Amino acid sequence: MTQRFHPPLLKSAAEDPVARLVLETRTRTLDLVYGLPPEDLVVQSMDDASPGKWHLAHTTWFFETFILRPHATNYRQFDPNYAYLFNSYYVQLGARYARPQRGLVTRPTLDTVLAYRKHVDEALKQFLECGHRTGEIQALLELGCHHEMQHQELLLTDLLHALSFNPLQPAFRPTGPLPVRDPDSEPSWQEFPGGIFEIGHDGQGFAFDCEGPRHEVLVRPFKLASRPVNNHEWIEFIEAGGYRSPTLWLSDGWSTSQKEQWQAPLYWWQEDSIWWSFGMRGAQPVSLDAPVAHVSYYEADAYTRWSGKRLPLEAEWEIAVTDIPIDGNLMESENFRPRQSAVSAPLNQMYGDVWEWTASPFVPYPGYRPPEGAVGEYNGKFMCNQFVLRGGSCSTATAQLRPTYRNFFYPHQRWQFSGLRLADDG
Repeated sequence: MTQRFHPPLLKSAAEDPVARLVLETRTRTLDLVYGLPPEDLVVQSMDDASPGKWHLAHTTWFFETFILRPHATNYRQFDPNYAYLFNSYYVQLGARYARPQRGLVTRPTLDTVLAYRKHVDEALKQFLECGHRTGEIQALLELGCHHEMQHQELLLTDLLHALSFNPLQPAFRPTGPLPVRDPDSEPSWQEFPGGIFEIGHDGQGFAFDCEGPRHEVLVRPFKLASRPVNNHEWIEFIEAGGYRSPTLWLSDGWSTSQKEQWQAPLYWWQEDSIWWSFGMRGAQPVSLDAPVAHVSYYEADAYTRWSGKRLPLEAEWEIAVTDIPIDGNLMESENFRPRQSAVSAPLNQMYGDVWEWTASPFVPYPGYRPPEGAVGEYNGKFMCNQFVLRGGSCSTATAQLRPTYRNFFYPHQRWQFSGLRLADDG
């Protein structure tokens, strides 16, 4: 069973928001894995996923590599071999161990990785308390925290994928029944005028480099559904032959669905005419009025063709949330599953619950330039063949959410909490 180790308290954390963010972020990661058996954290279920142990080490390597080694006086590297084992994709920093084989690395053990985290956290404490930080170092510390938040979400979704192969269906957190109620009514539609709008980050507060620069876009009149597509509606799509109708699918999507034998969202199966799903709280009947999750871009696109609607553009999504408060069902709630649909506002569940696929490819905004150095490899080099998702999920940290945040995945991927919201022309 994994042991709890919290990073040492900082004397200045109350007055130092960046130091407090570092402490809270590093603590949250350990809280997520506390009590799990080591076996849960060493398995790799597919090439796209990584073992939990690797996430714990890689996020630590990030702080060691970008903060402590270049900027902390007399820092002693824990193990020089970790620069090879736990680098992910930073080519400028040297060779890396092959991603699909991370689950084969049984050593260092989980205990050693946790000792590595303790070593780095104690060095971070000393570095933070010295108080001599440039603006560049402050920015790197903040980037390191948001990088770790992304890996917290990946740790959860990668672990869910691994646990789903176990016929005993072990739950990440204790199973609790969902309230049962009838699906809500048809969604309403919120209309938006066309025009020229500004989107992208305005430079206030943290943002990843790919969220800017802020720029103007021309948008035609459009409307958005008041809530995400729910499971009841997705079952109707299944029963109408949605997975058997090639005319609904993009060519690559149809080829992928046939090759992978998709018949329903990931983690779904049918038993005695009842649809079940496997989630962070184990196996449960599908909650009919909760947003559908674990569907690919290809599936989302096929659903929109069947419904006669479309996916929103990412600019439309961002324009729509301009005045909506960030109040989602996020990681800190430890619900770890999409909530049942709400109908209390013109637009509901824009944040949290499920990432929402958009029709927009992940490409650079006009005027985008990646940062200099290895951190410039963070987003820019992935701007090809992927689609943007917006809004965050039930496994996203609250601090990650803002109107401009651009998540991105390949169109066939569906192990994340990814769903959709319908859009239409105005």
